[in-house]
Amino acid sequence: MKKQVNIKEAVRERYAQAATQGCGCGSAEASCCGGADESALVSLGIGYTMDDIKSVPEGANLGLGCGNPVALASLKEGETVLDLGSGAGFDAFLSAQRVGKKGKVIGVDMTPEMLAKANENAEKGGYKNVEFRLGEIERLPVDDNSVDVIISNCVINLSPDKPAVFKEAYRVLKPGGRLMVSDMVLLRELPAKVKKSIDAYASCIAGAAFKNNYLQLIKDTGFKKVKTVNADEIDNAEKAGLPVTSIKVQAFKP
Repeated sequence: MKKQVNIKEAVRERYAQAATQGCGCGSAEASCCGGADESALVSLGIGYTMDDIKSVPEGANLGLGCGNPVALASLKEGETVLDLGSGAGFDAFLSAQRVGKKGKVIGVDMTPEMLAKANENAEKGGYKNVEFRLGEIERLPVDDNSVDVIISNCVINLSPDKPAVFKEAYRVLKPGGRLMVSDMVLLRELPAKVKKSIDAYASCIAGAAFKNNYLQLIKDTGFKKVKTVNADEIDNAEKAGLPVTSIKVQAFKP
């Protein structure tokens, strides 16, 4: 338990810094705290468009993701979306545009500084269909069977209790609801020094699960039609001998 507390505090501290300075796990070391231009470049490189970036309030995109779950979630007007680890609100605001006034987006984040920034951005952008809640993704402040879609972007790897995250996701999804996440996974064993590094954990490396284990966790929770939607990218990363890679996973609650 002590290790988990240390990990969570390290992650919370890292993302409190991200909220105020623009640094986080999705940022390359060289571009950390590089401002809006660097954040835009990171986002363009992982699947967002310039229209996406320009359509949200300034400061919502911190360049912290490892994919674009919104683009793959096939959101429909009137749906309720839950964003796990919503940060400054980038994916939440993009989702809000897609579900419209009849829809709703709930963002959950455990970092008060991020929550404050997200709420400030929501007010700036005039978003009436977005709500941000303080909470942990292992214990979601969300009702059972209440959301249509869950998205998450480079966040679940940071949890020391991933089975709990997927169980909570399953609990709050409506029957027939879908999960669409972008995340980091391991392709091979990390050096012992890296695995023990709290900084490497907060940087989305040391806490990542092996790809097959990650997918199996989702299946064991009860999700069906679990599949990766970027198989070619994963194959290329494996052939290159990379220790970690981003993965995009889709699954459904029966």
